[in-house]
Amino acid sequence: MADLQHCPTPRELDDLELLTGGAFSPIEGYDEFGSPITLTLPPAADADLDAGRSVELVDPEGLPLARVTRAADHSLTVTALTHAQYGPFRRLYLNPAQVRDRYAGRTFVPVADVLTDRQLAQVQEAGPVVVLALVGTGTPAMSAVGLLRATLRAVEGLDAAVVAVPLASHGRSDPQLRTLVVENYADEDPVLDLAPGGLPLPQLADIVAEEHPDRGEQGLVLFFTGLSGSGKSTLARALMDRILERGGRSITSLDGDVVRRNLSAGLTFSKADRETNIRRIGWVAAEIARHRGIAVCSPIAPFDETRQQVRKYVEDAGGAFFLVHVATPLEECERRDRKGLYAKARAGEIPEFTGISSPYEEPLDADVRVDTTGRTIEDALDDVIEALHRAGYLDLGLALPDDAAPVEVLAPNPHRPVNVLFVCTANICRSPYMLLKAQALVGDDPTVRFTSAGTHGFDSAHVDRTMATAMRMRGIVPGNIEAFRSRRVTSDILAEADLVLTAESSHREFLLEEQPGAFRKVFTLGQFAESLGRIDADLTGHDLVAAIGHSRAMTTSSHDISDPYRRGLEAASDCADQIDGLLQIALSRLTGKAL
Repeated sequence: MADLQHCPTPRELDDLELLTGGAFSPIEGYDEFGSPITLTLPPAADADLDAGRSVELVDPEGLPLARVTRAADHSLTVTALTHAQYGPFRRLYLNPAQVRDRYAGRTFVPVADVLTDRQLAQVQEAGPVVVLALVGTGTPAMSAVGLLRATLRAVEGLDAAVVAVPLASHGRSDPQLRTLVVENYADEDPVLDLAPGGLPLPQLADIVAEEHPDRGEQGLVLFFTGLSGSGKSTLARALMDRILERGGRSITSLDGDVVRRNLSAGLTFSKADRETNIRRIGWVAAEIARHRGIAVCSPIAPFDETRQQVRKYVEDAGGAFFLVHVATPLEECERRDRKGLYAKARAGEIPEFTGISSPYEEPLDADVRVDTTGRTIEDALDDVIEALHRAGYLDLGLALPDDAAPVEVLAPNPHRPVNVLFVCTANICRSPYMLLKAQALVGDDPTVRFTSAGTHGFDSAHVDRTMATAMRMRGIVPGNIEAFRSRRVTSDILAEADLVLTAESSHREFLLEEQPGAFRKVFTLGQFAESLGRIDADLTGHDLVAAIGHSRAMTTSSHDISDPYRRGLEAASDCADQIDGLLQIALSRLTGKAL
């Protein structure tokens, strides 16, 4: 920590950035006795100071605002050079000395939100006043410009001066810092803290509406993230088409490949340059949102930290950030691989390739997750459109053929059991174990019903002998094992199921290729168990199945239950153990009972 023997003005605290390349750290401490403010300087700046060189503090445009030097006793001195010369209402940004010289003898009134009728009456009663509008980063309920506009209009006709005070928010220390800063402006003059409450002022309604537009009028960034080949660009383009067809909003596409050619030409595919590319997309998207437009972005954006930076850009600009995770599994993306990128990455020809030699951090804050496996573009797009409608951002309707009859959507009968279908390959090892173990765990519970089937194999086969041995070792009734007969899954069997749980992602893909419309009810068992963490813990039965269809985790190879067929009793036992753990999680949530 470098000890600055200087109390910067509020403007300096709000605007300054170290020329050496990093923003200085937040304030660490101060007290009513005026202890020094301490800032952490980057190593390069410390090295310059140790060498007897000064360090400049600059504004975001690079204008030098102050110079820091280190004395022989290691204390630091800050020398003011100038202050920021640009920005709306710059004339109102006066330093404490200027305010005391110009407005001594007045009552000082700090405000951080729009004045109400009750508060305006207090201001009127106070006589000549100076309204200190606290407009620093993170402090006001409105933007700095919005708060100043509203304050100036509210005090029109009164003996009131308005001064902008860029008091940045510093968390738990805010009340103490606020007091110190206000007293620095007021000096010996009285300070009036306005009482809360009151009604909105009608003359400020238009300013407040501009600051807080309805969601349907707010600037919006639709940010699609997912692996290469997941279908995010296709979905993004389809959504843009739908918005353009509906009309009424300006929209801009910031597709990853297009941005690479125009905005980020010259960047490499190193991790640092890829993240720079995402931040550039985010900055442009935020500026579009600032002006109430819609930006549609579809980069891979594999790292959560960078996605959060983009979210902050957008929110700081007053826009809404809507994150779409196109959660198509890696194996499906690799199967599509029209550009041959995955093959090259596995051959070592493409370094740091997301999903192969570089990680993809699955977003936990996505507004909607879409797996495009085995689905049409229109079907997958409906997930996004529905989520946007629920959130209140866009009402685009659902895609229906011109001659389509109205569809009546009926809620599930809460008294009908949830029909759970377990699926593996031949229906002689894994899915029979899932079926018989589930029946043993749940017993005679009327809220669930279990069946099983296989994607391949013969009808009416017995349980595999080795798996039957593992079943008996785990207490499954021998008569139930002997009575079991395999069957192949059919479209009718799939249609009757409310929830389909497969052993592997390959089984899930097989089913969805045959019936893409079953997307919301088909999971691997491991995927379903992981997805439960995203769902309200109070939901059970049909309500749980409906909710999880919209908030699923992406499928990964770690979810797969390996096939023990002809691999011996140890493999069968390991398979059974894995299924036992997953069924405990899944069935206890589905039934709402401890198993």
